[in-house]
Amino acid sequence: MLDPSLLRDHPEAVRAGVRAKRIEGAEEALDALSLADEEHRLLRRDLEEKQARRNRDSKRIGELKRDGADADELIRTMGELSAEVKQLEERERSLRERIERLTLEVPNLPHESVPIGESEHDNVVLYERGDPRPASASLQPHWSLMRERGWLDMEAGARIASAGFPVFRGEGARLVRALERYFIDRLADAGFAEVRVPLLANRESATATGQLPDKEGQMYRVQDDLYLVPTSEVSVTNLHRGEILDAAELPLRYCAFTPCFRREAGSHGREVRGLNRVHQFDKVEMVAFTAPEDSYEMLESMTELAEALLTELGLAYRRLLMCTADMGFTQAKKYDLEVWSPAQSRWLEVSSVSNVTDFQARRLATRARPGGVHGSGRTTHVHTLNGSALAFPRTIAALVETHQDDAGEVAVPAVLAPYLGTDRLR
Repeated sequence: MLDPSLLRDHPEAVRAGVRAKRIEGAEEALDALSLADEEHRLLRRDLEEKQARRNRDSKRIGELKRDGADADELIRTMGELSAEVKQLEERERSLRERIERLTLEVPNLPHESVPIGESEHDNVVLYERGDPRPASASLQPHWSLMRERGWLDMEAGARIASAGFPVFRGEGARLVRALERYFIDRLADAGFAEVRVPLLANRESATATGQLPDKEGQMYRVQDDLYLVPTSEVSVTNLHRGEILDAAELPLRYCAFTPCFRREAGSHGREVRGLNRVHQFDKVEMVAFTAPEDSYEMLESMTELAEALLTELGLAYRRLLMCTADMGFTQAKKYDLEVWSPAQSRWLEVSSVSNVTDFQARRLATRARPGGVHGSGRTTHVHTLNGSALAFPRTIAALVETHQDDAGEVAVPAVLAPYLGTDRLR
């Protein structure tokens, strides 16, 4: 959520930022929030004045009774005042709840370096790395080769669950396991502490990270008001919900491997062929908690780390700076990394790395100060960041298509060979 002082002190800047995000209903929520906040402040002033007057009258009644004086009239007027105070308290509570609901519908503001845009077509390609392999007659798309070799079984997944739930077999399953170990080991070497987290999140956790209410339609809700995690960002970021961290220990960096679950409503056509877009997929996620002044440096560092993984896997990729309209609800600045799919002759997103600034931390009530909870001094909301390193399905698709030979065998990148025990998938 946004800092309330921003809404009051810089309303036009907030409005411009919200408008630039082009999120349906966000401007209307901001209008309603501004009105409710103004009404709440006026009501609070009236309520506090009447509460103070009631307290004074109560004290005066006690004094009159001790002196044997007549307090009946004051008692009568204080009864009327108390009834009015009760009504104001109920209205104040109702307004506070409305403000809390509306606050959740207002997105984070974009950083000044983010390009203003109206759609994904306004994203900026910052650079490309590697040599994209050209398509050829002998090059098979990943879904064809992996099915032929018995590495991927989309039909079995559809029988077990529904379309978009892949089954990896044999060398395909070994490749998934190798990528998990390789990604986690590389992140651990870079200072990210590995954690194993729940695959279910409660409503409070999903709200704290901003998936709710914004992305509820894309999430799988199960019993007991729990949700399957769409990304381990939800679980990992909530590790410090409600805590005061020691500022001297920042940044805190975590990585986690989990399956991720997304309904992906509205996807169709070639976007959903093979591993292009699935409902369950594996991903290694990075999450960082930083001091506010360090978060944009951390954004660059995390993005460069994800890029290093792609380079080591021998994949051509490009970095995109996402425009305001394609950035998302919680992000202040976001990079996307896309790999080249030779058989499809197009770029596929495999990583998003985002600075969320203090937007999640305010929902999380996660702050920092020297000495932590027992320290002294002013507390400050931390900044949170998250990024994929990497999402498996399209990474696997690009690997299979980039490194296959004319015989349909796939050369294993040198960094993966120790994890697979071979330099070639046959």
